[in-house]
Formats: sequence, C-alpha cells, structure tokens
Amino acid sequence: MGMDTAGRLGGLLGLEHPVVQGPFGGGMSSVALAAAVSEAGGLGSFGAHHLRPDAITSLVKELRAATGRPFAVNLWVPQPGEQEAAATAADVARVHPYYAELGLPDPATEHRTPDFAEQLDALIAAAPPVISLVMGVPPRHAVDEARRRGIVLIGTATTVAEAVALEAAGVDAVVASGSDAGGHRGAFLAPVRESLVGTFALVPQVADAVAVPVIAAGGITDGRGLAAALVLGADAVQIGTGFLACTESAASEVHRRALLSPGAATTVLTRLFSGRTARGIANRFVRELAAHEDAVPPYPAQNALMLPLRAEAAARGRSDLVNLWAGQAAALSVGGPAADYLAAVLADAERLLGRPL
Repeated sequence: MGMDTAGRLGGLLGLEHPVVQGPFGGGMSSVALAAAVSEAGGLGSFGAHHLRPDAITSLVKELRAATGRPFAVNLWVPQPGEQEAAATAADVARVHPYYAELGLPDPATEHRTPDFAEQLDALIAAAPPVISLVMGVPPRHAVDEARRRGIVLIGTATTVAEAVALEAAGVDAVVASGSDAGGHRGAFLAPVRESLVGTFALVPQVADAVAVPVIAAGGITDGRGLAAALVLGADAVQIGTGFLACTESAASEVHRRALLSPGAATTVLTRLFSGRTARGIANRFVRELAAHEDAVPPYPAQNALMLPLRAEAAARGRSDLVNLWAGQAAALSVGGPAADYLAAVLADAERLLGRPL
C-alpha cells in the first residue's frame, strides 16, 4: 500500500479528508463534535456502548439531522465472562475512602448494562452510514445485514492477528490501534499485555497483512502524525485525544483542562476506573491504588462501582479522582473548534507531504 492508496477510505465512505474522529464512550461523545468533523470532510464518530437500544435509535436520528455527510456509531463487543463478574464487599471497601471523601454513600454492587446483541440489532436497523466496533469480531449475521443495507463496517485491531481476523470476518476497513492510544484497549485475541504494539510498529505490519483500508490510531494528534501514518501505509488516521480536547466534545471541563495541561505528558494503563485496561493521565487515584490493579473486578462490575465517584469528581472539578483518558501524544492537543483543529492538522500534513489530502 503506497501513497497512492491514501484515498481508498475516502472512496469507500465519501470522505474529503483521510481523518476519522475517534469515538468516545461513557458519555464523552457528542452529536455536535461528530457533526462538526463530518461537515469539515472527515468522519465524525459517536461512542454508543453505554446506550440502550432505543437511545441508539434516537441517536442515529439526531446525527442524521445534524449532518448530511457520513458518520460512524461505535459499539463495544463484549468479552467472554465479563457479564457474570460481580463486585464483592472487598471491592466496595477499596473505594470507600474516596466515596467518603466526597460525602457519597458507598455504591451498590449490582450492575446492569445494555445487551450487545440488542444494541447491534437496533444500530443496524437505524442504518447509520458507518458502524465501528472495538474489542472483537462482528457476528456473521451482522456483517451480512450491514452489507445488505449498505452500511460500512469498521473493526479495531491491536495486533496483526486481530486485523487478519477482522478482515476474514468481513469488515470493510480496519483501525490499527497502537498502544499509544488513549482510552480503552481493544485487545481480543490475546491478553492486553501481549497486545501492546506501538502505532508506528503496528501500522506497516497491518498494511502488509490485509487488503482492506487501514486506519492508523494511537498517538496521532498533529499533521506530523498524519503524514507519518500515510507514509507507513495507512489510508487514513483516527484521532481521539486531539478531538476530545476540542470545544464540541462532551468531555468534562476538568478533563479538557487536564488534556491541555503539562500533566498530559504522563499517561498510564489502568484497570482501576472500569475494570478494562485503558490509558489515561496519571493522577492521585491511579497512583494510590496502583497495587490493586489486578485485584479489581472486570468490566462492567468495576465500572458500575466507579461511575458515581467519577461523575461527582468531574462535577466538582476534582482531577485527582476522575478518569482522564488520554493518548501518549495528548500534550500536542490544542483544543478550540474541531473544524479549525482538523484544518490545521491537514494543512501541516499537506505541507510535509507536498500534496493535498
């Protein structure tokens, strides 16, 4: 895949520019951000893994009303055994001091999350232009139905083996998500610790291994990252943290401030906030409970335990107790309106490559 293939994703999706906005889960996505990116010629995305089926139906209607251009809606493929996991009294006791500090009652141990099969059925029925998935391979019936309806399917790989599995499953494009990326890791064929391949090691290997378009993700925040990814064989890039810092995102004020602060230079992988491994800015909570990384229950049990604390901490501007998802190039974030940010990234990359994008 050489430089002349950089437009393949654009041809598949009708995009003007080879830039995808990363989807943010947990309520950090916004219709305004997705629409702004799509209207500017990229692919806006919305992370919907936390939404129930009827809310997904409404979301696609909202996105369609906000932009006439292609957009993507993202879901998480469930990991085997996760739903059966339960939080224990010891898990509650571990977070009790932080709840007490904010004057909150201890959280309940039970949790209910939306059913993935029902979410996926609702999303396919709503027929957005693009459905993207992380943490697994789409079910065969979903691939067939998406193809029948003309929906483009994008899968996410953290290793070459995952990219090959996704192509074999029938996805139309693959996101090569390097370990530099912020937020949750999408590894599904091997443990996360065996799947931490850096973006610029992963991208050329995936580009060599699959025939479908490749979208590079992880640690790409400016025009230099975009240009480098294209040279390495990617057809486009997916930018998460850079767009999360933009004014239209639904990130909390404390999160956006953190992304634009010197602290953004230090990120860590942690299970403490959700029970799934995710990259975020190191803060007091992560440091104080570092010894308990392997002890917390899996997602969604740990996520349910932490949700009230995360919400209250964000509302109070407490950056020490909230999850501050960020990639390893977060310190290059500039904030501001998404369209201006995208234009600056493209202009810088075009200057470096000596050609329009």
